[in-house]
Amino acid sequence: MKICGLQKLTLLDFPSKVACTVFLGGCNFRCPFCYNAPLVFLERDEITEWPEEKFFRFLDTRKGTLDGVCITGGEPLMSDLRDFARKIKERGFLLKLDTNGSFPERLKDLIDQKLVDYVAMDVKNTLEKYPETIGRADFDPSPVARSIALLKEGRVDYEFRTTVSRELHKPEDLMELARYLRGAKRYFLQSYSDAGEQIGDEALSAYSKEELERMLKKIKEEIPEAELRGV
Repeated sequence: MKICGLQKLTLLDFPSKVACTVFLGGCNFRCPFCYNAPLVFLERDEITEWPEEKFFRFLDTRKGTLDGVCITGGEPLMSDLRDFARKIKERGFLLKLDTNGSFPERLKDLIDQKLVDYVAMDVKNTLEKYPETIGRADFDPSPVARSIALLKEGRVDYEFRTTVSRELHKPEDLMELARYLRGAKRYFLQSYSDAGEQIGDEALSAYSKEELERMLKKIKEEIPEAELRGV
């Protein structure tokens, strides 16, 4: 496993846990609001400061200090994570996975083998608007629908989250999405923020906090556990 970056300590990425975050390169989406845009185009065979052996030497020094490891990207499930996840679990750490949900079979395999403890899935928009939202005109969102259904089974702890921009997400889109996600354990609306390195040329902007709060109030009618994050 080629690791493109490592945050040695985070109190935010893994809910209620002290963790480190592993960044993997490459992604099959081209979301214009991506906050890790440089990783999207980073090939996994490029030189990295964190080859797998070095990472596990680091992790062995953090036993008793860290609760878990977050794996994010890019899209981590572009690779088969089983062996990497197993080595993390064998060392006694919890594992959290960030995913866009486009590889439901690989996600199911990790859940079936009890190699993941928490999944944060980015739900980009209504299924109908997925192609324009992720910058892939040819994208079939049915794998995303399968991942959503899989997580809603409740066999692993999870959250859904949507990064909201004014140009890509209308209030009616978010209400349709909330109805689709009804019954979700957790759902977060995250405001678009300009990370400085945008994919594509589309100009995006954020809703105000007051606008998001009004939308959240309506969404809570479908998902009582919905919250704003990072606003």
